[in-house]
Amino acid sequence: MRFVSWNVNGLRAVAKKGFDDIFAEFDADIFALQETKLQEGQIEFDLPHHCDYWSYAEKKGYSGTAVFSKREPLQVVHGLGIAELDTEGRIVACEFPEFWFVDVYTPNAQNGLARIDHRMAWDDAFRGFCKGLEAGIVPDGAEASSPKPVVMCGDFNVAHNEIDLKNPSSNRGNAGFSDEERGKFTELLDAGFTDTFRSLYPDREGIYSWWSYRFNARANNAGWRIDYFLVSDSVADKIEAASIHNEVFGSDHCPVSLEISF
Repeated sequence: MRFVSWNVNGLRAVAKKGFDDIFAEFDADIFALQETKLQEGQIEFDLPHHCDYWSYAEKKGYSGTAVFSKREPLQVVHGLGIAELDTEGRIVACEFPEFWFVDVYTPNAQNGLARIDHRMAWDDAFRGFCKGLEAGIVPDGAEASSPKPVVMCGDFNVAHNEIDLKNPSSNRGNAGFSDEERGKFTELLDAGFTDTFRSLYPDREGIYSWWSYRFNARANNAGWRIDYFLVSDSVADKIEAASIHNEVFGSDHCPVSLEISF
């Protein structure tokens, strides 16, 4: 199966920049989006071979996630099940017979780590949510499930290690590269998940998924790797390919992909 994830930073804008062609070229079994920045009914796609599932933020023009799938899932969950964390449309989780697919747009800690407490609460809750899905535990209101592996993807808003961003020294302690955020990502991996790209390319440098719009960052490849596919350790040996498609434009992020056999 081929999975693709892309933070589009505004789907209505990317729709005017060739999104349909990019979507078709990938021909993904599941295509996940983050930061759609829209409400229900604000955009229409003609995707006859895919089912579509959306989570919207209460705040207009903010956050939001979506999943397009060739297969109809058994069920879809649109939040962590924690009211104060579920107002921004940051989760679409789809259950299939073989696995759970989780699309996430992790909150940004913001300048000066102004939102770090919220971010830490999110990271803990998200880790618990994914481990629960692995064990067959679902949020209240969802249908009963059975234990199965998890494939998660999205913009995790953290560069895990120094190799994952161009300028680690000058960014240490900033949002996205603070000790707190990096530590929570380590906890997520230690809980039993594999960073698919880094598992295949442990020493590869200069490969990023996000570049600031400032300072010609993308032209200079002064980027960060903050978009990931993670899988349960139990299926890590089934990874066939993990790629970062920095040749694709339209957003300040580029798509990332995973090919895996179940």
